[in-house]
Amino acid sequence: WDNADFSRGVGTTFYQEFSTLNRAKPLFVRDVEEKVRRYLRSSYSAAWTLKITWEKAPVHTAWTDTRKTITYQAVLTTDGFRSYILMLYQDGGMQWDYTRLTSTNVLIGYT
Repeated sequence: WDNADFSRGVGTTFYQEFSTLNRAKPLFVRDVEEKVRRYLRSSYSAAWTLKITWEKAPVHTAWTDTRKTITYQAVLTTDGFRSYILMLYQDGGMQWDYTRLTSTNVLIGYT
């Protein structure tokens, strides 16, 4: 993750909350549950999920180049005891010119 700059009117950020206690689960939440089960090989039933999307985010500072943007999401989910985060990136990965970033040791994901 790096700093995005929305000050030039390019890109947007939005979120969607899914509270699923005692409610039918939307397809998106069922997909998140399936990913957690598959990757962690454990049973999991989400009670709450939050999807945050950064769409067409330009790199900080946007005055350098607003044409190269990226779209990515963070999905936070919990069953009330365990919590997980999925970090999802647009096909094609990072579109920012990482050679022009302040820090050049860029990773997609986390360590």
